[in-house]
Amino acid sequence: MEHVYSLQGKVALITGAARGIGFGIAQEMIRMGARVVITDLAEESLAKARAELGESCFTYVNNVTKKEKHADLVARVEQEVGPINILVNNAGRHGKKPSLECSDDEFEAILDTNLHSIFSLIKAVLPGMMERGNGSIINISSMSAIFGLPQVSAYSSSKTALLGLTRTLTAEYSGSGVRFNCIAPGFIESKMFRVIMTADPVREQKILDRTPMKRVGTVQEIGYAAVFLASDAAEFITGVCLPVDGGAAIGF
Repeated sequence: MEHVYSLQGKVALITGAARGIGFGIAQEMIRMGARVVITDLAEESLAKARAELGESCFTYVNNVTKKEKHADLVARVEQEVGPINILVNNAGRHGKKPSLECSDDEFEAILDTNLHSIFSLIKAVLPGMMERGNGSIINISSMSAIFGLPQVSAYSSSKTALLGLTRTLTAEYSGSGVRFNCIAPGFIESKMFRVIMTADPVREQKILDRTPMKRVGTVQEIGYAAVFLASDAAEFITGVCLPVDGGAAIGF
C-alpha cells in the first residue's frame, strides 16, 4: 500500500528555496518522492542548491515581485516538469526598525513581496489545480502573525494578512479539492540567525527561555511539516496555521 506521506509522482513549486527554510522544504519533499521546482533570484545560488538536491530538483530564476511573469513561470514549469500539485509560497522579505521609522515605501515593498506577490502566484497556479481536482497550497507565515514582536510592523502585517488570505481561499475553493494551509515557523537555525545570536547572547537566552522545548528549530523540521500538509495524510486539513516553533507561541 502506498505510504500516506509519500509525494511520489507529485510536482512541487517552492519559491525562494535556494537556501534556508525553502531549501529544507525542498530537501524533504524530494526525500518523499516529489519532483521539486525551486525559484530564487540568482542562478549561482540555484545551481549550488541543485547540486545538493540532485536530479529531482529543477531550478528557475524568478523574482516573485514581477507578478506579470507568474503565468509564464507556471506554464513553463507545467510544460517542462509537469502539472503543479503543490505550491509553497516561501519567498519573503524582512524588515526590522521602529514602526515610526518605517517609511511608506518600505512598508509597501514588504507587503508587495510577502502578500501581493503570493496572491498573484496563487491565482496563476490555482485554476490548473482546480481543473485537476486536487492540490495543496502552503503559505509560509510567521510567529509574528500569532503574537506581537517589536519593530516588525510591515513584516507582521504582511504575515498576518497571509493568514486571512489563506482562510478566505479555503472558504472559497476547498470544495474543488485544493487545500490551503499556513506554516508559522518559530526561531530557526541558520547562518544569519547564528551570526545575530552570537552578537547578542542575551537575546538568544530570552528566545530559549520563552520556548518550552528550550532550543531553536531546524529547516528540516519545517520541511517535515510541509511534507505532512502536502501529503494525503493531511487530506482533510485545510485552512489551518500550523506553528512549528517548539511551543514559543504559547511560552511564558
